[in-house]
Amino acid sequence: MATVHLQNLCKRYRGAPAPAVDDVTFTVADGEFMVLLGPSGCGKSTTLRMIAGLESISSGNLSIDNREVGNVAAKDRDIAMVFQSYALYPHMSVSDNLAFGLRRRSVDAAQIQMRIKAAAGILGLGELLERKPAQLSGGQRQRVALGRAIVREPKVFLFDEPLSNLDAALRVNTRNELVRLHHRLAATMIYVTHDQVEAMTMGQRICVMNQGRVAQIGKPLEVYRAPADVFVARFLGNPPMNILQAQLSSAGGQASVTLPGGTHLPLARWSASVLPAGGAIQLGIRPEELALHERDAAGPAALRGTVAAVEPLGAETLVAVDLDGDAGEVVARLHRDTAARLGDHVALSAPESALYLFDVASGKAIPGRVLP
Repeated sequence: MATVHLQNLCKRYRGAPAPAVDDVTFTVADGEFMVLLGPSGCGKSTTLRMIAGLESISSGNLSIDNREVGNVAAKDRDIAMVFQSYALYPHMSVSDNLAFGLRRRSVDAAQIQMRIKAAAGILGLGELLERKPAQLSGGQRQRVALGRAIVREPKVFLFDEPLSNLDAALRVNTRNELVRLHHRLAATMIYVTHDQVEAMTMGQRICVMNQGRVAQIGKPLEVYRAPADVFVARFLGNPPMNILQAQLSSAGGQASVTLPGGTHLPLARWSASVLPAGGAIQLGIRPEELALHERDAAGPAALRGTVAAVEPLGAETLVAVDLDGDAGEVVARLHRDTAARLGDHVALSAPESALYLFDVASGKAIPGRVLP
């Protein structure tokens, strides 16, 4: 296996107003599973294609296993890539699809059969080797595509949204297979997706990208619990984090925020000295941190409003509340048996440890101390 290092990597297309990939720097450790996560057009697939050698590099450096490969042909980089489409040869059997790339590289026939047998054992393809792709399910075809990468025995595996064409249940099963595959091979893998569930459940680290740049890199739960900015906070989470516009105030060194409707929330995690003096601020609260109360039973720090929507999801219920004073709308993720009904006047509360603050101008998070 190998490390992959990107240093100030850029990709500019002629005539484009901005770079598709802009000054991207990160290192994927030997044997690590790294996920590139972000919305369409954020540059994640372009970054992966530059690593693979399928896109030229406008500027910056790229090394694999401490070897500079920016000007090395894709076939000589010792990588294997799995695409969103299966790209199997329809007239060939599974066995021949697995063997095709190895035969093109003049690998010994006995070695080819040994690698096919090993890959088939890993992926459960032993009973399917003589079938044609048309005789396979979508999940089986994707496993063949994975097998074609495995038999290459590359230094680095690259995955470009390989599960996008599968139905929901099959995506879960294949996702688990990929995690087990990584554990078994201890391989260096870089995986591109726009699906935050895939990123959270598969990646040892995730790299969140936005507008061609790296927004944040870290372990999935670390990024979820401490987002670097509003974009990451809202992108990683379903439903996304509630962001409310508020005004800062302080008295005796104790900071607090006031919402347009008059709700006053103390900020025990922040000292007034680290916050903009008396200015506007963005307040973040994740939906799962909100608790529902009867309007008059909650304390003075509660968010009060009217239930605008109730979405039962089986295991849980999402409740949207229009806050008083045009303070905005918040979504709460509640127990499936919640009593909230459309039009109810309710109150919502969250512990002080669950509040986030973001600068209005930059969108950057303002870290607070961890409460005991």
